[in-house]
Amino acid sequence: MSTLKVPAQVPPVAEDCEQLKKAFDGWGTNEGLIISILGHRNAEQRKSIRKTYADTYNQDLLKALEKELTSDFERAVLLWTLDPAERDAYLADEATKRWTSSNLVLAEIACTRSSNQLLQARQAYHARYKKSLEEDVGHHTTGDFRKLLLPLVSAYRYEGEEVNMTLAKSEAKILHEKISNKVYNDDDLIRILATRSRAQINATLNHYKDAFGNDIDQDLEAESKDEYVALLRTTVKCLTRPEHYFAEALRLAINRQGTDEGALSRIVTTRAEVDMQVIKEEYQRRNSVPLERAIAKDTTGDYEKMLLTLLGHEDA
Repeated sequence: MSTLKVPAQVPPVAEDCEQLKKAFDGWGTNEGLIISILGHRNAEQRKSIRKTYADTYNQDLLKALEKELTSDFERAVLLWTLDPAERDAYLADEATKRWTSSNLVLAEIACTRSSNQLLQARQAYHARYKKSLEEDVGHHTTGDFRKLLLPLVSAYRYEGEEVNMTLAKSEAKILHEKISNKVYNDDDLIRILATRSRAQINATLNHYKDAFGNDIDQDLEAESKDEYVALLRTTVKCLTRPEHYFAEALRLAINRQGTDEGALSRIVTTRAEVDMQVIKEEYQRRNSVPLERAIAKDTTGDYEKMLLTLLGHEDA
């Protein structure tokens, strides 16, 4: 499901580092060389490159990239080069610092990562910012947003496939009752979404549709302008159909007055090694245009080349 293309024969790490150093030296930066190396290495290989580069040249590769690159291309390369847990910590910190009630990145991270990945992101947050993610979420959010987000970012969900159908039926009824009565901040509603395994939530929401006629998304859509309900919808989508969520988020990032490069870079760099192939298929199914073509139309230069490389585009 990954779109990352790693060569069958990857050069030694020392050679990659030497080539990157050459790309930085001289009169102008060789951006194409940077893309050809980092854009074709997996997370473990990029981690080795960073370590070897620091050991060899006594400089953090990220600092070197910051010095040499600019704008959206710089951000995409830096996000990609970070270890996935560090990257999630960085994105979560950004989300708490510039928080608005419509910022859904925290729910995205909390609900599309595995339990271990979310735990590693929280540990990386500890190490990088010398405080907990929960502390910052609690400090920078209020009311219903805090009530939902704190248990989401604190979750450690069971990841097995076992399902309790009796529980699914009873909790589907609870969800329908609370949503019908517009009690969107109810403790039981939040508990179900924040603690149940993905398999259990899927069973519950399947029964919800069978018993009450609508997807839960449709029932929540009635309050589409309510920002807290938008956060609830994001939570449900990320837990149950992340490829639908990301395809829609990409469409919104591209099809707007002025591309949302922040969202575009975040989604491509975080999903390229995970499920971007499925997201690409979903995007084309919904929009009747390949994602690569949509991105090529809306971006230019080295930024475009980096994104297309991570999408596995043949000519990138």
